[in-house]
Amino acid sequence: MLQHFVMTFCILTLILSGSTAYGQEEKIILGKWSIPQLDAIIKHGSQIKDNSEKTLFLSEQFLGTPYVGGTMTGDSSNSEILVVNLAGMDCLTYLDNIEAMRRSVSFDTFKENIKKVRYRGGVVAYETRRHFFTDWIEPGIIQDVTDLVGRDNVKEAVKELNKKEDGSFYLPGLPVKKRTVRYIPSVAIDKTVSDALQTGDYVGIYTDLPGLDVSHTGIIVKKSGRVYLRHASSKKKSQKVVDEDLTTYMESKPGLVVLRPF
Repeated sequence: MLQHFVMTFCILTLILSGSTAYGQEEKIILGKWSIPQLDAIIKHGSQIKDNSEKTLFLSEQFLGTPYVGGTMTGDSSNSEILVVNLAGMDCLTYLDNIEAMRRSVSFDTFKENIKKVRYRGGVVAYETRRHFFTDWIEPGIIQDVTDLVGRDNVKEAVKELNKKEDGSFYLPGLPVKKRTVRYIPSVAIDKTVSDALQTGDYVGIYTDLPGLDVSHTGIIVKKSGRVYLRHASSKKKSQKVVDEDLTTYMESKPGLVVLRPF
């Protein structure tokens, strides 16, 4: 039933597809929004000076948006095109959209900024896409504050990103990246850690699996004295962008990686 609803919803969305003035192909799916509505939301967000409040405002506009995975087009055999899908998002494309809007003043600038957020150097290609959460780290723009938040509780793991335990690749055609990933173990997420988290922090759920840094991503939201994970949930009971109590969510998870936009 839910799958039928999502399919029907997507069929009813406004889809703009074609080439830009520079010949670059793109696919824009606006969902329930019109461009003037999005312009108004992004413009309002641009007038909020506090980063936490700005991300809070922008991210809450998409609460209830259906979870849809696999919206990107490129792989080792197919060329990448720019995809903006506001009708359905997975956990990382949700963050893509919010961070790009955070940097923008209009829908047109949002389209340009999503290239910079999603791709190294803003070059739209499968090879330059930031496939891993820790690929987002960019000095002066988005910083890893896991040490700042977790302090003495932080642990680290040396990862060979993209390389599975059996030696095969999660993403064929892409190189292996050796990277040290620092994370806060779930058992250490106490009041001190919660107090150090800020609304608008981007967080990744650390995974012990070889070849991956995190298994899921979301946004920290603080309200009414509690800390929530705002995320595009793939759980059968949700299948949409929701807020969940962070402590409860983390009970069965290995740990937390925290990035902060500046």
